[in-house]
Amino acid sequence: MTTTDPHALHVFDILAQTIRAEGVTTCFALLGDANMNFATRLAEQGCRMIYVRHEHCAAAAAMAHARKAGETGFATVTCGPGLTQLMTALPAAVRARIPLVILAGEAPLKSGWYNQGIDQAPFIKATGSAYHQMHWPARMPEQIRDAFLQAERERRPVVLGVPFDLQAQPWISGAPLPRPSREILPKPGPIPPNPADLAAAADLVEKASRIVVMAGMGAVEAGAADACRRLAETCDALLATTLPARGLFCEDPFNLNVAGGFSSKVARDCFAEADLVIALGCSLTHHNADAGRLWPKAKVLQIDLDPVAVSQGRPAAQHHLRCDARLGAESLAASLAKRPPVWRSSELAARIRSTPADDTPFDVRHGEHDPRDVVALLEAMLPADWQLVNSSGHCSYFFAQMPSRPYETFLTIREFGAIGNGVSFAMGVATARPDDTVVLFDGDGSLLMHIQELETIRRHGMNILIIVLNDGAYGSEIHKLRAEGLSDEGAVFGRTDLAAIARGFGLQGHRVESLDALPDLIAGFARSGGAAVLDIPVSDQVVSPVIRRAHPPRPAGAG
Repeated sequence: MTTTDPHALHVFDILAQTIRAEGVTTCFALLGDANMNFATRLAEQGCRMIYVRHEHCAAAAAMAHARKAGETGFATVTCGPGLTQLMTALPAAVRARIPLVILAGEAPLKSGWYNQGIDQAPFIKATGSAYHQMHWPARMPEQIRDAFLQAERERRPVVLGVPFDLQAQPWISGAPLPRPSREILPKPGPIPPNPADLAAAADLVEKASRIVVMAGMGAVEAGAADACRRLAETCDALLATTLPARGLFCEDPFNLNVAGGFSSKVARDCFAEADLVIALGCSLTHHNADAGRLWPKAKVLQIDLDPVAVSQGRPAAQHHLRCDARLGAESLAASLAKRPPVWRSSELAARIRSTPADDTPFDVRHGEHDPRDVVALLEAMLPADWQLVNSSGHCSYFFAQMPSRPYETFLTIREFGAIGNGVSFAMGVATARPDDTVVLFDGDGSLLMHIQELETIRRHGMNILIIVLNDGAYGSEIHKLRAEGLSDEGAVFGRTDLAAIARGFGLQGHRVESLDALPDLIAGFARSGGAAVLDIPVSDQVVSPVIRRAHPPRPAGAG
């Protein structure tokens, strides 16, 4: 450890001051030689520090915090192995367009060899994130400010590498700190549509007979929910959202909920009839369109600030209107004559309201539960104002089918398709909403990947209820292997006693043998708060529609 004069300013002091000047109030951190002095000073300046047990969790928690708090997330890790642990979290942040700044250590410049030294930039750039070395102390405050500007403008993570021997140098520059990014960041107003393009879009809508208005995160950020509803009413259209924006129209009787692989049976039937999808603020990804299978007959009109023809390797939209999602929806609705309701019938509303997302029968063994029954009970029992966090994996399909839950209380980030993020996301939401109760929905395989963070939750006093669908396996993998006629042995691990593990970490832990116990357990947690794990054994025979469509069983005798 470098010995420093506690009364003299060092570079790490100025780094901490600059970060605080950027308005950072929460930092997710794991300390090592290359960042611990900086992080300590940051804490001393009043920044709330969440000290996690794994670097991946620092970045993932910062992602969820950024999404919920509506600001750039911040984390810090050490050099070498500390930085390489970020490799799974960062691509998800890039694809979800979440702004992050991460201050990472670098190996000391004065050493000819250092056992944790690597060329860190290629690792970070491979994820789609930006990486900047900070090797000249006098420029470091400006580089930090510029990193926050870049993260916000480009909507992606920016990682700053600082050699830790430079951090320990005395601060000799007398220059004041730069103006923080929030004071100089451009604040442009929403962009209205071009009149000629708007007229062409209105003509396209007038010629369509079955329309779905679909909103994504661009519509969420533009505050376009009400405008989308008015547009749908005007052109006799149904409503839907991308998975990240799910719940945006939860109270509308003609809301089909999620568009994509997670679509319900009714939603898929309606999309199959559609001849036009109006996509507002949607990136039109592969999963959003279910690889093009969701709306086989429909053309797509994309209303977006950055419309595209091809997304993730497939044609995404045939028609485009470049503008803000809210202004686009409002202007398009104003350009149309109101249609009498035909598709928006009381019969369809009743069907949307009453039809299960999936009612395929499965044989469920005694002592195990159908995950669909579990989710239906939770939908009915969990208080409306609790913050819900959906993880990834096979179980996430079932938890997404909670139609009454609004976007404001339901977080989904799964753009990289990685399990193991749930507990980190829950911690991020808990720090952004410290007065709320957070509920994490997860699977046993996902939770076990970062089970050590239960200790972080307890130590920081977070109010989190973790509900686990425990099938004793990696759910997606066993169903895919079985569909291929192969052994599932490599993905089956047995039902770990997660409730006992939770108690070992000092949390409440309950194994839910009977679903009749759920109301009392939830009511008890509402009274006590704290942190708890509900371990619910579910059947490994219930296969989500996502898996069934993508991996139909191989015919008997097929090679």
